[in-house]
Amino acid sequence: QVFSQHCPFLMGPIECLADVVTPDTDIQVTLSIFELASAAGVPCEVDPALVTALAGHRTEGWSPEEDYKVSCLLLVFVAVSLPLLAADPTSLYNPELDGHNNNVHCLAKAIVQLSAALFTVHSKNIE
Repeated sequence: QVFSQHCPFLMGPIECLADVVTPDTDIQVTLSIFELASAAGVPCEVDPALVTALAGHRTEGWSPEEDYKVSCLLLVFVAVSLPLLAADPTSLYNPELDGHNNNVHCLAKAIVQLSAALFTVHSKNIE
């Protein structure tokens, strides 16, 4: 917010670039724009640093289809784990912390960011 107030001539074009990105935009162009936007503090659909880290850890010898299946299975594992996490006693809201003891309140954001990055690495539509 401070940067937008002091340098609107700089932040305006960056925010416009981030708004112009569509699912049809080339993945390299999208990542470049999101990297610029996230460096300026503009929230993005996909974290470019996470995409770069995940793309660098691809398993050698596996086909892209197998790698994509493993990513989908990771999301299934998360879905199966949600009821177990909900039943955990540390998942109760703690007013002193204004959150949960096991940080389960951060889980939704983590799932969204990780799934968006995984589908971007595999050139799939994140929507």
